[in-house]
Amino acid sequence: MPFKKYVLVFIVVCGTFGFSQQITLSPLSKISVLTVGPGTELYSKFGHSAIRIKDLTLGIDAVYNYGMFDFDTPNFYMKFSRGQLDYRLGRQRFDGFMSSYELENRWVREQVLNLSVTEMNAVFQFLENNYLPNNRYYKYDFFFDNCTTRIPSALKKVLNGKLHLDDQTLKKGETFRQLIHQNLEVNSWSNFGIDLALGSVIDKKGTPFLPVNVYEQLKHSTISGTALVYVDTELLKERPMEKKSNFFLSPLFWFSIMLLSILAMTFYDLKNDRRSRWLDFILFLISGAVGLLILLLWFVTDHQATKLNFNALWAFAPNMIVAFYLFRKTPPIWIKKYIFILFGLMGLTVILWIFQIQIFSPLIIFLLLGLSIRYLYLLRVVPNSEEKL
Repeated sequence: MPFKKYVLVFIVVCGTFGFSQQITLSPLSKISVLTVGPGTELYSKFGHSAIRIKDLTLGIDAVYNYGMFDFDTPNFYMKFSRGQLDYRLGRQRFDGFMSSYELENRWVREQVLNLSVTEMNAVFQFLENNYLPNNRYYKYDFFFDNCTTRIPSALKKVLNGKLHLDDQTLKKGETFRQLIHQNLEVNSWSNFGIDLALGSVIDKKGTPFLPVNVYEQLKHSTISGTALVYVDTELLKERPMEKKSNFFLSPLFWFSIMLLSILAMTFYDLKNDRRSRWLDFILFLISGAVGLLILLLWFVTDHQATKLNFNALWAFAPNMIVAFYLFRKTPPIWIKKYIFILFGLMGLTVILWIFQIQIFSPLIIFLLLGLSIRYLYLLRVVPNSEEKL
């Protein structure tokens, strides 16, 4: 009896997860797109998408998920930071998929697609072929090739000219950066960090790349002249929860404290005819380190979104070296010329902002003001190399 029990379990598991390319979906099957709402962690702030294939006749209810990656990948963190980590197509049971998002308190909507049996089988075989070990991996791109964009791309490949994807879903002129901002709080470290790390390449007209964008796109798309989505259901509702925010942990609070501290220390220095060398050292060291990180993301990684990042103008990498010269009691005479260069670079940053070549975080205004105040004071106290500070 135990042996028969194990055989039965094996058959059920294989029937659910060991699909063969020879399996044909029945007329009672359905294919749908699942859209998951945002979570609390940064990696989940933008939601998620997957494809569900259900055929009760064959005992199939599986979710195909293009958002998987392996933590056991050799040099995982190096590849992740350099944009060289391969993502893959995963397959899991529908109930397992839903239970994970129920625990995370995230809503899930299902759009059942208006496909014929032939079309459903074509999509099914496409996904099964993609799931083969040699085909399941792909080079992830946050904007153009992610777990969400792969879904309309797959449908378009399989359905050929029958499918018309709606291109008017987004508001006219909305950029990739604006679409990202819609999912983040303005006064948050995640919003500030993204604006700091991502370059001007995302300040161009966006395309549907986030789950909610593709959800709206599919809602207004057609196949052979009829609506692509014929049933739209809320499978899981987000439970009301009080969202707590602490202003004292926000970037606005800390950047305000920083600006006030620089003002107070500079006024104290001016009043006492002195210079706080440690303050200049910290400001130049940190701004230079930030600039170096921006340049590494720009030139060393494969991330396309971090290219042409003009935050590198005001966060000037050479400041890391200059910081050690400013820690001297008497800095070299060329510091004054260097300060003029820094002012020029900050002015260029503002010009690029005004002409919307790159949109910067509003929070850098506090940083620009703080640096400007200290730069002006350095121009006053470092006229030549002979003066004592």
